[in-house]
Amino acid sequence: MHPLPLGPGLVLLIAATAVWAAPLAGLAAAGMPIAGYLPFPPRTAFVAHAPFEWIGFAVLALPVAGAVALYWFAITRARSGTVLRPRSLFPRWGWLGVALIATGWFLAWHGGGLPPEWRRHTFTPLWLGYVVAVNGLALRRFGWSLLTHRRRLFVALFPASVVFWWLFEYLNQFVGNWYYAGVVARNDWDYFLQASLPFSTVLPAVASTWSWLRQFARLDALALPALRLHPMLAWLALAGGLAALAGIGIWPDALFSMLWIAPLLVLWALQELLLGETLLTPLRHGDWRPLLQPALAALICGFFWELWNFGSLAKWHYCIPYVQRFRLFEMPLLGYAGYLPFGVACALVSDLVARTVERRALWPLGPRQSDPVRESGTDSD
Repeated sequence: MHPLPLGPGLVLLIAATAVWAAPLAGLAAAGMPIAGYLPFPPRTAFVAHAPFEWIGFAVLALPVAGAVALYWFAITRARSGTVLRPRSLFPRWGWLGVALIATGWFLAWHGGGLPPEWRRHTFTPLWLGYVVAVNGLALRRFGWSLLTHRRRLFVALFPASVVFWWLFEYLNQFVGNWYYAGVVARNDWDYFLQASLPFSTVLPAVASTWSWLRQFARLDALALPALRLHPMLAWLALAGGLAALAGIGIWPDALFSMLWIAPLLVLWALQELLLGETLLTPLRHGDWRPLLQPALAALICGFFWELWNFGSLAKWHYCIPYVQRFRLFEMPLLGYAGYLPFGVACALVSDLVARTVERRALWPLGPRQSDPVRESGTDSD
């Protein structure tokens, strides 16, 4: 079939609406009330889930083992390209990012005399520091970074990230995988502002980490057999993703992992059907980097999200069915697997944002040896 002539911004809006509406439609079809899920901003309280089970843990660990095997196979068969030498010194503004990380980390965990009402807001400067520092690392290695060479995209990712993560907060109401503690807000508007600031750093953090990962020769040579996708697969992904979202409020324990997988399926399918291409189109030619690199970038960000959350005053806790054991910080170990599909979803959204504000695709994210940027030092605005 021929894709419809829709703009990427409209595709993003359609995808967000579909992801928002599907759980409500599922509850309504099952005769269950939906009024409790409509107020904004959503606030998730502690929900008791099924206890740890070895069988459930083993079953859910199978796709994780498959993902590890896929990375191992891709990395071991990758041809090491030319190892890039640093193009410049670490920029001065990068050191500002490092200072923000050091200061934010100390204040988040210890306070240092900072009043609690201020200490609760240290997460945002901490992650702004991370974003700036990672862009500094990319600039040092490549002579290129999102912050300096694709500024319109870099800036646009912040408001897009706010909407993106609020959608996940809404979905979490149906499954109750995490809840917050230590947050003090006078009213809904105050809560919205407090939460939106740190939410704004999610997409910039993942995209910036992804661009930095490309400095590693093997990670930037990830090739696997070409994936020949039948056109019907997009329809199946759309139907499966919407069906899973429709069921998460009815069977939250059984479908809790769909919180991360189902939005990805819907987003990819709608892009494929309405635009005719997506960030993952290179898989058809055996180039798996647009899939594997952002997934790994989100996992790296996830490690630091969980690390810095661990000792913070305002923080989140997890209650995940069947796998609530072997914690690394607050997160059960197997829960980190959710960052892999989440990273791909981040990349797909960032690609649609790039197509909207820059009129070009997100990929390739960063320079390659054949790119003009390696000679000119700029590819931007």
